[in-house]
Amino acid sequence: MRNIGILGAMAQEIDEVKALLTEKTTVTIANREFVVGKIGTTRCVVAFSKWGKVAATITATLLIQEFGVTDLVFIGTAGALADGLKVGDIVVSRRLVQHDLDARPIIPRFELPLLNRMYVGSDYQLSELAGKAVSNLLEKGVENIVGEDAVKEFNLSPKLYFGDIASGDQFINSNEKRLEILGLLPDVLCVEMEGAAVAQVCLEFGTPFTVIRTISDSADHNARVDFSKFIAEVANAYSRAIISEMMRLV
Repeated sequence: MRNIGILGAMAQEIDEVKALLTEKTTVTIANREFVVGKIGTTRCVVAFSKWGKVAATITATLLIQEFGVTDLVFIGTAGALADGLKVGDIVVSRRLVQHDLDARPIIPRFELPLLNRMYVGSDYQLSELAGKAVSNLLEKGVENIVGEDAVKEFNLSPKLYFGDIASGDQFINSNEKRLEILGLLPDVLCVEMEGAAVAQVCLEFGTPFTVIRTISDSADHNARVDFSKFIAEVANAYSRAIISEMMRLV
């Protein structure tokens, strides 16, 4: 029986996901709240990862060891790196990489120590499930997820992308840093602070995972979106809709 762990990069991004749960109980471990219940007929455990790679690693490990999740879905926002991505677009992971990992000259830049790899690939079937859920929702219209007012305010016309996601313990808000990362990792679509760390945890425990990121800004100093409002009015609604559709398809 599947037992799906759902992590949110920000507490506000999973408020509506928690609201989907039935038969729910809350367990607190290591100053983290894990909400256990069902979405439809699927057992789920929902938690706020906390910010950054170390915090997210702890939360992911607890989901696997303490709650026995069989699959892990990480959902949240990210900054666009690749040209063409717009606010409101959705990226489903193919591979994750830590853009701030550098143990040269001992091992090559970005390589995970003792694992002999730069990238961790997400589970193909779980990522395809996420992509199918997103496609279904976009076909119905984003206004059915966030409402007409939010569509107009944030100029939303979202598209779905599959690709590489980079993580690091840095908030990227300069075009210079954006171009630096792209120069080194040209296939990366977006950047955030937790996904690749969670990917490494899942790799080492043998747990299938995927990462779903909504583009909230352009990862440079030209970003003009009201981030707090975007989280409250768009990202939260996206999370609820995507997770609900995924559980319907499981």
